[in-house]
Amino acid sequence: MKVSIFDVAKRSGLSVVTVSRVINQAGTVREKNRQKVLDAMKELDYHPNAAARSLARGKTGIIGLAITTLNDSFLDAVVKEINDRLAEKGYFLALSISTEVFASFDNSMFQEDRVDGVIMLSPVHEDDYVMELKKKKIPFVMLDNQHVHPSVSSVIIDNYKGGYDATKHLIDLGHTEIAHICGPAPYLSSSERLRGFVSAMEDAGLNPSWIEQGDFSITSGYKATSGWIESGKLPSAIFAADDLTAFGVIDALKNAGYKIPQDVSVIGFDDQIFSAEFHPMLTTIRQPAESMGRHGVDLLLKWIDGTVKRNTTVQLEPELIIRESTGRKLN
Repeated sequence: MKVSIFDVAKRSGLSVVTVSRVINQAGTVREKNRQKVLDAMKELDYHPNAAARSLARGKTGIIGLAITTLNDSFLDAVVKEINDRLAEKGYFLALSISTEVFASFDNSMFQEDRVDGVIMLSPVHEDDYVMELKKKKIPFVMLDNQHVHPSVSSVIIDNYKGGYDATKHLIDLGHTEIAHICGPAPYLSSSERLRGFVSAMEDAGLNPSWIEQGDFSITSGYKATSGWIESGKLPSAIFAADDLTAFGVIDALKNAGYKIPQDVSVIGFDDQIFSAEFHPMLTTIRQPAESMGRHGVDLLLKWIDGTVKRNTTVQLEPELIIRESTGRKLN
């Protein structure tokens, strides 16, 4: 016979109302009584119906995550942390993966009665997201967003500092001819890393003119480096805007017979999963993926619970990870 809430009430010696309050995590139950209910539920192997519980609480127990791609180990790490953190809080994660903004909103999952809140990870055309979510009155936060929105809670990385530290590391090794392969223009991370590169070069009295456009891909790193090799003018150090670009740089250098870092030093950005497996192991700037996911979930749940009313921007610090692909300039 299926165990009901009435059986739990009888076993615990408490009222059905008290059992219901414990199930729905109401804060008005004495700890002693709450434990009695939990013990009775465990003894009877009672599992409350999730749909009914959500209805009673006026919540779905689901958080939506909008993301443009999962072909990136940094984003994968952020998503994993978000999922783990939500699970600890009793929420399920629903993914919407699309490069088109309104594809996410046309999906019935992103309606106010289907999710309790939304996390946007590295959104493109985020102004449209902000407008739609505010119109639907769905609580949301943005992670790794491209614009600063005073009226929106967000978690970002200090990409300027990361770009500065990457470039300064190369300068400290004695390099003066340093090139930067930047990321695509729509991304704030691209422009901030470029700004950090320029500032570090200028602070050292160096000319920051050696800049090549990239697109956060292995192909763009390979193409830019191959062009320098063919022209006969190669920098002694290269700061790639992300690790994938750096992998392309190293591949082109190896194919042309150059040694890394003896001939050319290479530094990336992100600390992708393969960065420590590549040979030589890649020096890079690590983004705090776990911290980003954790802060994002905490901010969103505070909005949902009503414990915070003011929008907050959390800025996280990146970390220089020195491995084998950078070295002192030899000549």
